[in-house]
Amino acid sequence: MGDGGFVLVVGPSGAGKDTLLRLAREALAGDPRYVFPRRLVTRPPSAHEDNAPITEEAFCAGEAEGRFALSWRAHNLGYALPAETVALAQAGHIVVCNVSRRAVGEARRRLPGVTVVEITAPPEVLAARLAARGRREDGDLRARLSRSASVTADLVVMNDGPPEAAADRLLAHLRAR
Repeated sequence: MGDGGFVLVVGPSGAGKDTLLRLAREALAGDPRYVFPRRLVTRPPSAHEDNAPITEEAFCAGEAEGRFALSWRAHNLGYALPAETVALAQAGHIVVCNVSRRAVGEARRRLPGVTVVEITAPPEVLAARLAARGRREDGDLRARLSRSASVTADLVVMNDGPPEAAADRLLAHLRAR
């Protein structure tokens, strides 16, 4: 295997990050170089996100003991990447994961070979997707949509059409790694 590292997929809620990650994971299923770890999240998995649930207590203990490759808080939830993802990247794998834009700076300091792909969509598309999802933490759509975090991305993908078209751009970036 060649040089490994992390491809961090970021963007606003409703941009379609998990959909594009699912399409990329399916397209690369036969290639062992690519790893799509499940994030640890302090909420149960859903049809929109295949996370590994973790209790608030276990999350706090994991952060305090340095048991995560990366962790952050967003929308009153705890999120983390499993510690073994660092070893995978160091062994030559491309670790592809959805992280908060606010975690990118820390990821660039701590993780090997980081590139960032920002997935976005126009505000009206984001609002419609969030409303359709109906998650409790998406309750105040106006506040949710007004949140922003500045990030320098290696690639920006506009996901306002068929998801397969946006996934093709993500896949091209992954294959170029």
